[in-house]
Amino acid sequence: MTEPQIYAVRTTANREDQVMDFMSSNIVKKKLKVYAIVRPHGMRGYIFVEAETRSDAEQAAFNIPYARGLLPNVVDFEEISHMLEEVKIAMTIKKNDIVEIISGPFKREKAKITRIDKTKEEVVVELLEAAVPIPITLKMDAVRVIRREGEKPTDED
Repeated sequence: MTEPQIYAVRTTANREDQVMDFMSSNIVKKKLKVYAIVRPHGMRGYIFVEAETRSDAEQAAFNIPYARGLLPNVVDFEEISHMLEEVKIAMTIKKNDIVEIISGPFKREKAKITRIDKTKEEVVVELLEAAVPIPITLKMDAVRVIRREGEKPTDED
């Protein structure tokens, strides 16, 4: 096995997230040897792909809307390391947990987790105070677990 390389993919500005979603489904469908897709915060028009071969990276980006192709040179990790931040996300959220929304338009609302998408780092919640349960998709870091299913409510709930 060769050492994985990092390749830069040019994208249409502000479409990086869509390109990443399309690429990740392409990678799974085609069973490509791609190990990471990175979109550095604040850098528009580019995403980085860590793949075993240039061919794997090209296949991941092939025929994807808003992807403009791979740059010709391999990117050294040192060139992009200053744009990366190590984040440890504890996957402690479980289905049926009661959470408090800590950001966005529903801030301070309490909700119940109905679905978790670990690959996209998203959760689907239903607000507890709503008259009609409407599913809302949020990033995992936009919620904070306040009670597990089966636990007794505390005084602060």
